[in-house]
Amino acid sequence: MSKKNIDKLTIFALGGVGEIGKNMYVVQYANDIVVVDCGLKFPEEDMLGIDIVIPDISYLMENRDKVRGIVITHGHEDHIGGLPYVLKHLNVPVYGTRLTMGLIEMKLKEANLLGETKRIVITADSELKLGCMTATFFKTNHSIPDSVGVCLETPEGNVVHTGDFKFDQTPVNEQYADLHQMAAIGRRGVIALLSDSTNAERPGYTGSERSVGAEIEDVFRKAKQRVVIATFASNIHRIQQVIDACESTRRKLTVIGRSMVNVVSIASELGYLRIPDGMLIEPEEVNKLAADRVAILSTGSQGEPMSALTRMARSTHRKMDILPGDTVIIAATPIPGNERYVGRTVDELMRIGAHVIYGPGSITGVHVSGHGSQEELKLMLNIMRPKYFIPIHGEYRMLRQHGMLAESVGIAREDIFIVDNGDTVEIQDGVARKGSKVPAGNVLIDGLGVGDVGNIVLRDRKLLSQDGILVVVVTLSKQDGTILSGPDIISRGFVYVRESEGLLEEANRIVTSTLHRLMNENVNEWASLKTHVKDALGRFLYEQTRRRPMILPIIMEV
Repeated sequence: MSKKNIDKLTIFALGGVGEIGKNMYVVQYANDIVVVDCGLKFPEEDMLGIDIVIPDISYLMENRDKVRGIVITHGHEDHIGGLPYVLKHLNVPVYGTRLTMGLIEMKLKEANLLGETKRIVITADSELKLGCMTATFFKTNHSIPDSVGVCLETPEGNVVHTGDFKFDQTPVNEQYADLHQMAAIGRRGVIALLSDSTNAERPGYTGSERSVGAEIEDVFRKAKQRVVIATFASNIHRIQQVIDACESTRRKLTVIGRSMVNVVSIASELGYLRIPDGMLIEPEEVNKLAADRVAILSTGSQGEPMSALTRMARSTHRKMDILPGDTVIIAATPIPGNERYVGRTVDELMRIGAHVIYGPGSITGVHVSGHGSQEELKLMLNIMRPKYFIPIHGEYRMLRQHGMLAESVGIAREDIFIVDNGDTVEIQDGVARKGSKVPAGNVLIDGLGVGDVGNIVLRDRKLLSQDGILVVVVTLSKQDGTILSGPDIISRGFVYVRESEGLLEEANRIVTSTLHRLMNENVNEWASLKTHVKDALGRFLYEQTRRRPMILPIIMEV
């Protein structure tokens, strides 16, 4: 039997399918693993107190000696944000384009990992040998410069990962998508295509970023006072258009929000932003200039509670206030789930008296998506003509819709694999099938803790947030087991003690009688005492209040 028949090509996602964010895709052949992207996502509403979510990399940890490197398609958080956490446990080389690497290095510096991480800067013309696989790249358009798609040449054929893309015929930075290179890959043959599904539900074509520039400039010209514009910090094309609008309307620009300040300094240092001399001013200088001579570039387009725009809307920003008559542009669409936060920020801005341009009603053009709509997704499918298709990067309905688009351009339904995180697609001798599952899930990050908050801690937080906590403190005598002091009952977030004295006195009586009964039955194991106290008290409180607070008995012996 030839070696080819024994080994197989395995493709799966550890994050990024069935969800928006936390993108991480794995291609494995024999003893070689290549990882594409390493992102994070923001927590869902029921993840109380969680800061960010990253993929579960236990499969990669078990096979660490096979991982040849992590290839990054572009510099957005949902593709690079997991690196500082993953590289701590999996020290492998990272490959990315110049701007992408600049943004990664900023993250690694903060995490003290810059010295020990091997970083290799690539271009669209690079060729990498990664074990038995060879990686080549092709330029794409997206809302950040230096975005690439990846073609992995494997013994089974070419696997193409598009990265995030659209086809913008008039890109702001003259970085055109390399259709020739894509067509050449398609001609050589593609065994499997993994393609971005974000806008699979949106018909037609996504507008060109260039159209946004004219709209922003128009708003700047009409604004009688200051203009505040919030966008994604990593949308460097948009930032350049804000700078251009400032230049043509003779406004000075100040930048606020930590991530925005960092990105502007890195992108201008590397030559991706062209900022005229003397345009940038410090936030403290804003009030010294006439209101119609200033623009403010800010974070907070998603209504994040701690972002610069939200704090300005609530008048809690240390350096900047929004005044009645200011114009505020929110140049981004809300990520699914953030609509309420954005709505709240818009309400607060309008209460102040600001003129707010935002959301679907204002698709007068202050924002276009960085992802291709249905016609562009079909174009990618037609250029690549893959044998098998795996839609990625999107919630389940988007993946399904992308699958239907693939069928419409002639890919057979049985050759389309709609997968969840951890589902593997195995290709052997040119034949694909669903393989076994690998471990995949969420690793929750809270402060400095990575993965130490799991489902049980989240369940406790949920309980505490809903019904509060009661702590019962009792001191028993070591000699005869009698109660020396207590029970003392401390309530937090359950009932207001002063107004519920009767309820707590009755609770106290129940704890005392339960303990006496157990003593008489010679039950003196602490675990048993605690369980009985919890049960009796829990039943009583539920009958009286229809609430189930967390009950924490503390028993001490003296």
